[in-house]
Amino acid sequence: MRRESFPITRDAFPYLLVLLLLAGIFYFIFLPLSIFFLILAGFVAFFFRNPRRTIPGDESLIVSPADGTVMEVSRVYEDSFLKGEAWKVSIFLSLFNVHLNRSPIAGEVKFRAYRPGKFLPAFKSHASEINEKNFVGIEKDGLRVLVTQITGLIARRIVCWVETGDRLEKGQLFGLIKFGSCTEIFLPLDVEITVKPKDKVKGGETVIGRIKK
Repeated sequence: MRRESFPITRDAFPYLLVLLLLAGIFYFIFLPLSIFFLILAGFVAFFFRNPRRTIPGDESLIVSPADGTVMEVSRVYEDSFLKGEAWKVSIFLSLFNVHLNRSPIAGEVKFRAYRPGKFLPAFKSHASEINEKNFVGIEKDGLRVLVTQITGLIARRIVCWVETGDRLEKGQLFGLIKFGSCTEIFLPLDVEITVKPKDKVKGGETVIGRIKK
């Protein structure tokens, strides 16, 4: 399990190495192509960026698991981890958002599952039901939260660094989705939702829910 501190996550390094190597080779063969590979390397570095975030310390606050735009806040039945009525908050990540996923609460990973699927555009309302998806369920003091990583039309690779039994701090990185995607979070109904559709959120920093006392 990683605790990334470098401004670019390590998953970018293989891509950067290849692109910089190609840029170096073509510098002596065809300069315009060398410049093209340098621009691609810059985009990859931008895409895999890992900005510092200020994590709220209040334990009653639940933070967003991803950067992006809130597409939907709805009441649903969640049958894999919460096993009951729950709030679902869907977050769409564009190609230009930070694509790292963060834990919305501190707690233990109690549930991990993977479901293969299709690659519809992540903003489609039914993409969640049929696209490739990864599930991470986290629990602390009876509070259960489920985060799902969902692929999109361009995103074809879900990365998850945690396994059942791992412990996460609030805001800690646990994975990423490469090149455009959707992240969903399921919360118990007794959590007060503090975001609405079209809100912009930042992973690990924006409060999306509050535990009612």
